[in-house]
Amino acid sequence: MDQHDTPATTEPGQDIPFIAHGSYPRRGGNLFRPLVDSGPAFRRICEAVEQAQHRVWITFTFIATVFQMSDGRGSIFDVLDRAVERGLDVRVIFWRPNPESSSYGQAFAGTSADFDLLAARGSRFLARWDRAPLAYCHHQKSWLIDAGRSSETAFVGGINPTFAAVEPGHVGDAQRHDIYVEITGPSASDVHHNFVQRWNEASERNVPLGVWGHDSDERLPFPTELSDARGSSVVQIQRNVHAGCYRDPHAAPGSATYYIVGGERSITNQYLLAINSARRSIYLENQALPVPEIAYALEEALRRGVHVVLLVPGEPEEYLGLWRQRPERKPFFDRLEALGRYEHFTLTGIAGQTRSGDRKYVYVHAKIMLIDDAWATIGSCNLHANSLFGHSEMNAAVWDRDVVRALRCQLLLEHLGQDTGHLDDQLAMQLYQRIARGNAARWETGDVDWQGLACSLNPSTYGEPPAR
Repeated sequence: MDQHDTPATTEPGQDIPFIAHGSYPRRGGNLFRPLVDSGPAFRRICEAVEQAQHRVWITFTFIATVFQMSDGRGSIFDVLDRAVERGLDVRVIFWRPNPESSSYGQAFAGTSADFDLLAARGSRFLARWDRAPLAYCHHQKSWLIDAGRSSETAFVGGINPTFAAVEPGHVGDAQRHDIYVEITGPSASDVHHNFVQRWNEASERNVPLGVWGHDSDERLPFPTELSDARGSSVVQIQRNVHAGCYRDPHAAPGSATYYIVGGERSITNQYLLAINSARRSIYLENQALPVPEIAYALEEALRRGVHVVLLVPGEPEEYLGLWRQRPERKPFFDRLEALGRYEHFTLTGIAGQTRSGDRKYVYVHAKIMLIDDAWATIGSCNLHANSLFGHSEMNAAVWDRDVVRALRCQLLLEHLGQDTGHLDDQLAMQLYQRIARGNAARWETGDVDWQGLACSLNPSTYGEPPAR
């Protein structure tokens, strides 16, 4: 663990430990509202933008300028330009790739052509560009509405505005499955603090094509007070930040000073703390397979009798096929195969039925984990080494049994086509396994008329190039 991220012991009534020394503490009094899939997420975000009274501040990683927001609202830039026309303070931090990270995805990198596009539109929102070290990226995805005001609310998650919006019940026709969470209450002030820290020290603020629409010397004040309580959920905003990205240790309201210059690994350490504390069930959705550190912790949980379901892209990432052919990568796959030897472990994808009647895998882009129907994390952090040890990331962890159980039921209803509200978490994981295995067996015989979307995968062969 990072020396700055030592955990505390659990408090009375709390089964999952928390990060005791990170940028932000756990805070009570939050409304925590998961938004599953991009249609509902961007619809709610657009509603919040349209209802904003003062400010709209955003951090982007990947963005398609032609991406269409929900319900005919136009492109991302259409939404932002309308907010500016209403007199709102609209600011965006865009990630600028380095040459070694330029292949990660579709970024609005602040090229001359990008500046020409903004000029042609007459866009008047303010923007800064921010690089990450080496091959890493600033992978945080957040929207902050009315920062520092009574109407403050924040959105944290993994959805990029790059693919067509997906609606619940239609994820089978979609290209990807993902999730955001809306947070209203004291923890939204920590999303505010993160934005100010990044804005004031954005790496490109003093270079040509590094800012848009404002003076590069402008600095934002850090928040001085927390938002009022709006709910009953205990939430902690957690980050991964590479050392050297930011230097101002200004503390968040009601928090101790955190020396961010040394970096932060709150999310990585929280993943391990939560897995190590699981007693009944672990439900994971992630774009990436777990690195050995995470895989070892999952195996220890399986040895304790914990039921584990890991939802990943059914069609493996291309790099995994290359890794399968490299002897030095064998230990990585050995860890996945070790998990597969436990009867109560399930590796699964989801596959929707196409209009032609066939089945096609839905890409899983979500980054979430649910433990024992009592704790969850939602955010941008993958289980691969870059996210855990290099990228800038942001997750929101929640300690609230009602919220977590409801989220589990919502996700499993989508993936299994069956309500699990009458089941406890272990029985729900067992049902997931039975349905996923049954669907996989049917698909092998050419039968695509099966329940839900879940389809189990073979840990021993996952990532192997398809047979020709």
